[in-house]
Amino acid sequence: MDGAPLDPADLVDRHAPSPNWNERQLPISMLVLHYTDMVGKDAALERMCDPEAQVSAHYLIEEDGTIIQLVDEDKRAWHAGRSVWRGVHDVNSASIGIELDHPGHTNGYRPFADAQIAALIPLVHSIVKRHDIPRANVVAHSDIAPDRKVDPGELFPWDRLAQVGLCLARPERLDLGDPLDNDGAFLLALDRFGYDITDQRKVVEAFQRRWRPEQIDGVIDAECRAILFQLLLDRDRGLTR
Repeated sequence: MDGAPLDPADLVDRHAPSPNWNERQLPISMLVLHYTDMVGKDAALERMCDPEAQVSAHYLIEEDGTIIQLVDEDKRAWHAGRSVWRGVHDVNSASIGIELDHPGHTNGYRPFADAQIAALIPLVHSIVKRHDIPRANVVAHSDIAPDRKVDPGELFPWDRLAQVGLCLARPERLDLGDPLDNDGAFLLALDRFGYDITDQRKVVEAFQRRWRPEQIDGVIDAECRAILFQLLLDRDRGLTR
């Protein structure tokens, strides 16, 4: 996606300030995508603005594409919870969080609205360009907390973001096939890529949900190994900015 990033002020439709934030301890290096897993935007907005809930995000995007800003980007919103990505344990301090109004797996999982994704793409572009966030650090909540979270889930259209250079694409060419010849090697490679591998089955499911969503079974197979190896190979070649 070419061109200068849009100013957030030109993208945000309204503000609903949340009290649920504090000061960052790390520079911004990630963007995390979530779904609300609630019925209706009003309930989600109320929760993220409730000081007793102690959860928030920087932005909420409604299904009709309305963008609401809850927390300033220079502040630490409370969206990630207990999470890890690429050795960073305070993901809240290092990330921007975007919540998508969506019923989630709890309330009838379904495809994301076109208007919502159309609003998300320029917002993500603005954020990653202004903060120089690499594509490999535009991640799902399930990527950073595989033992707890599944959002935004297997129906999220990562390919639409990848087509405009805003996240990594699923590897199409698997140059060297499947060189990770056992489960231990695969898990070590997952750790190297950035995942927390403490819960082995859940982290495999998280990897599949992001990179092979048509089959999520928690089983390490040749296709998973080949995809992960290609992702690491591309990163080592410097192709993942």
